[in-house]
Amino acid sequence: QVQLVESGGGLVQPGGSLRLSCAASGIMFSIYNMDWYRQAPGKERELVADITTGGSTNYADSVKGRFTISRDNAKNTVYLQMNSLKPEDTAAFFCNANRRTSNGRRIDYWGQGTQVTVSS
Repeated sequence: QVQLVESGGGLVQPGGSLRLSCAASGIMFSIYNMDWYRQAPGKERELVADITTGGSTNYADSVKGRFTISRDNAKNTVYLQMNSLKPEDTAAFFCNANRRTSNGRRIDYWGQGTQVTVSS
Protein backbone atom coordinates (compact mmCIF):
# COMPACT_ATOMS: atom_id res chain seq x y z
CA GLN A 1 0.00 0.00 0.00
CA VAL A 2 1.39 3.36 -1.06
CA GLN A 3 1.35 6.13 1.49
CA LEU A 4 2.59 9.70 1.31
CA VAL A 5 2.36 11.43 4.66
CA GLU A 6 2.93 15.18 4.87
CA SER A 7 3.84 16.99 8.06
CA GLY A 8 5.20 20.31 9.20
CA GLY A 9 2.34 22.62 8.36
CA GLY A 10 0.95 25.14 10.77
CA LEU A 11 0.36 28.79 11.55
CA VAL A 12 3.25 31.17 10.98
CA GLN A 13 3.61 34.93 10.89
CA PRO A 14 4.50 36.73 7.67
CA GLY A 15 8.23 36.56 7.09
CA GLY A 16 8.50 33.31 9.01
CA SER A 17 9.63 29.87 7.94
CA LEU A 18 8.30 26.34 7.88
CA ARG A 19 9.71 23.06 6.66
CA LEU A 20 7.30 20.54 5.22
CA SER A 21 8.15 16.86 5.05
CA CYS A 22 6.59 14.07 3.04
CA ALA A 23 7.45 10.52 4.01
CA ALA A 24 6.75 7.88 1.39
CA SER A 25 6.20 4.18 1.86
CA GLY A 26 5.14 1.37 -0.43
CA ILE A 27 7.05 2.71 -3.44
CA MET A 28 10.62 2.59 -4.68
CA PHE A 29 11.12 6.21 -3.73
CA SER A 30 14.32 6.80 -5.68
CA ILE A 31 12.66 6.23 -9.07
CA TYR A 32 9.90 8.76 -8.49
CA ASN A 33 9.95 12.45 -9.23
CA MET A 34 8.60 14.30 -6.23
CA ASP A 35 6.42 17.39 -6.38
CA TRP A 36 4.84 19.80 -3.93
CA TYR A 37 1.51 21.32 -4.91
CA ARG A 38 -0.69 23.75 -3.05
CA GLN A 39 -4.32 24.69 -3.19
CA ALA A 40 -5.79 27.81 -1.68
CA PRO A 41 -9.54 28.11 -0.99
CA GLY A 42 -11.42 28.78 -4.19
CA LYS A 43 -8.35 28.28 -6.35
CA GLU A 44 -7.00 25.46 -8.47
CA ARG A 45 -4.21 23.24 -7.25
CA GLU A 46 -0.87 24.59 -8.48
CA LEU A 47 2.59 23.11 -8.75
CA VAL A 48 4.95 24.79 -6.30
CA ALA A 49 8.18 22.84 -6.74
CA ASP A 50 9.45 19.60 -8.14
CA ILE A 51 12.58 17.51 -7.86
CA THR A 52 13.55 14.80 -10.29
CA THR A 53 15.11 11.46 -9.53
CA GLY A 54 18.44 13.03 -10.43
CA GLY A 55 17.96 15.96 -8.10
CA SER A 56 17.09 18.66 -10.63
CA THR A 57 14.63 21.19 -9.28
CA ASN A 58 12.05 23.61 -10.62
CA TYR A 59 9.96 26.22 -8.85
CA ALA A 60 6.90 28.29 -9.50
CA ASP A 61 7.83 31.93 -10.12
CA SER A 62 5.88 32.95 -7.03
CA VAL A 63 8.17 30.98 -4.71
CA LYS A 64 11.57 31.23 -6.43
CA GLY A 65 14.23 32.38 -4.02
CA ARG A 66 12.05 31.64 -1.00
CA PHE A 67 11.30 27.91 -1.17
CA THR A 68 13.73 25.01 -1.51
CA ILE A 69 12.79 21.45 -2.35
CA SER A 70 15.09 18.59 -1.45
CA ARG A 71 14.94 14.84 -1.11
CA ASP A 72 16.61 12.18 1.01
CA ASN A 73 16.34 8.86 -0.75
CA ALA A 74 17.74 7.01 2.26
CA LYS A 75 14.79 8.27 4.30
CA ASN A 76 12.20 8.10 1.49
CA THR A 77 11.38 11.70 2.28
CA VAL A 78 11.01 14.93 0.34
CA TYR A 79 11.17 18.33 2.01
CA LEU A 80 10.00 21.82 1.25
CA GLN A 81 11.81 24.56 3.12
CA MET A 82 9.70 27.71 3.01
CA ASN A 83 11.23 31.02 4.01
CA SER A 84 9.95 34.60 3.91
CA LEU A 85 6.40 33.34 3.96
CA LYS A 86 3.64 35.64 2.79
CA PRO A 87 -0.10 35.61 3.50
CA GLU A 88 -0.67 34.58 -0.11
CA ASP A 89 1.24 31.36 0.59
CA THR A 90 -1.67 30.23 2.76
CA ALA A 91 -2.91 26.95 1.30
CA ALA A 92 -3.14 23.23 1.75
CA PHE A 93 0.14 21.72 0.56
CA PHE A 94 0.18 18.30 -1.08
CA CYS A 95 3.00 15.91 -1.83
CA ASN A 96 2.98 14.05 -5.14
CA ALA A 97 5.10 11.15 -6.32
CA ASN A 98 5.12 10.50 -10.05
CA ARG A 99 6.88 8.52 -12.73
CA ARG A 100 6.25 7.29 -16.25
CA THR A 101 6.07 3.65 -17.16
CA SER A 102 7.96 2.23 -20.13
CA ASN A 103 4.90 2.82 -22.34
CA GLY A 104 4.59 6.43 -21.26
CA ARG A 105 1.75 6.10 -18.80
CA ARG A 106 2.07 8.45 -15.85
CA ILE A 107 1.65 7.06 -12.35
CA ASP A 108 0.74 9.48 -9.56
CA TYR A 109 0.38 9.12 -5.84
CA TRP A 110 -0.84 11.88 -3.52
CA GLY A 111 -0.62 12.66 0.14
CA GLN A 112 -3.51 13.89 2.22
CA GLY A 113 -2.18 17.42 2.53
CA THR A 114 -0.96 19.69 5.30
CA GLN A 115 -2.32 23.17 5.99
CA VAL A 116 -0.05 26.19 5.95
CA THR A 117 -1.51 29.44 7.24
CA VAL A 118 0.48 32.66 7.10
CA SER A 119 -1.11 35.34 9.23
CA SER A 120 -0.29 37.87 11.89
